[in-house]
Amino acid sequence: MSPQGLTAKGAATRERIVVAAADHVLTHGTAGTSLDAIGVATSTSRSQLFHYFPEGKAELVRAIVACQGERVLDAQRPELDRLDSWASWKRWRDSVVAHYTANSGEHGCPIGSLAGQAAASDPQLRADIAAYFESWRGHLRAGVQRMRAAGLLRRGADPDTLATSLLAAVQGGLVLAQARGDLTPLGEALDAALAGLRSYAS
Repeated sequence: MSPQGLTAKGAATRERIVVAAADHVLTHGTAGTSLDAIGVATSTSRSQLFHYFPEGKAELVRAIVACQGERVLDAQRPELDRLDSWASWKRWRDSVVAHYTANSGEHGCPIGSLAGQAAASDPQLRADIAAYFESWRGHLRAGVQRMRAAGLLRRGADPDTLATSLLAAVQGGLVLAQARGDLTPLGEALDAALAGLRSYAS
């Protein structure tokens, strides 16, 4: 069911289910999450779940991607939208680390985790996750472009390549942080990626 076809009360109920289910899946993973478990976690009957998500768990997981995607990007704002100086990049780096520190970082990136758990068996989910990562990369690319336009980076600095390396630093740092049980690798990976960006300073 499309959220656009719901009443205000129905949309609010659907959003409540998605938010609670997102937290449950982040903790237990998609494989360890059933509709019955989500029903208990959200105090929602099975019939209500199918009312809001006729395709069942697959549709709900896709809604979780949208929810978690907005959460992660919003946590980086306003810095993510204002990457136009070296100081702004440092503030962005700190906002990323702070976000995952506040959330303990033990589950890594909520979207990255879903990509590894479920995307291989759901082409639509894979496309949704790819679009989310491309949106994030687009913000970073725009920041590199602003730096280059302002003369802070040499013309040879490639926005696409640098944006990819920055996003990869976040994702790779989070994987290593999960394995180690602390967020040091995330900060180190971001510092290295920003050093790479600074190597193009004009």
